Amino acid sequence: MQETLRGAVVALRPATDADIPALARIRSTPEVFRRWGGGEDLAASVAEDLREPEATTYAVESAGRVVGAIQWGEESDPDYRHASIDIYLDPAVHGRGLGTDAVRTLARHLFADRGHHRIVIDPAADNAAAIRSYGKVGFRTVGVMRRYERGPDGTWHDGLLMDLLAEELDESRL
Repeated sequence: MQETLRGAVVALRPATDADIPALARIRSTPEVFRRWGGGEDLAASVAEDLREPEATTYAVESAGRVVGAIQWGEESDPDYRHASIDIYLDPAVHGRGLGTDAVRTLARHLFADRGHHRIVIDPAADNAAAIRSYGKVGFRTVGVMRRYERGPDGTWHDGLLMDLLAEELDESRL
């Protein structure tokens, strides 16, 4: 069982089936659904995420309530070893530094406890708020991945590949 990770303003705890209704509600908001999709049955999509064997999902908590989810996966081939992160938060808490704190907290765990030296994240190229947030943690732009991801509307969208090396983790800003 994974432990709860504590940030400056959020706690990341292993997501459980009890979190599915809250996470499905968050995924159904237009701002999140636009980026994450999930089909007609968002509860089933969230449950599938929680059971994904290649990823570990945490519920993001603030002030005692679930405000989103953050997950990580890893490439275990020793010659290419690294971790990746994905996150979504309730739009009601956007702009408060919760995403920055959640990403920083998980990055710290992946570097210190999991022994990774590099982490990647891949926001939509037009998601300026997410890109700013990840930059505050220390992520740098690697490049644009053209027509990288199909959105819920069925069209292809560009993604931005960003990475962070362990020594670049910025602990100073929310």
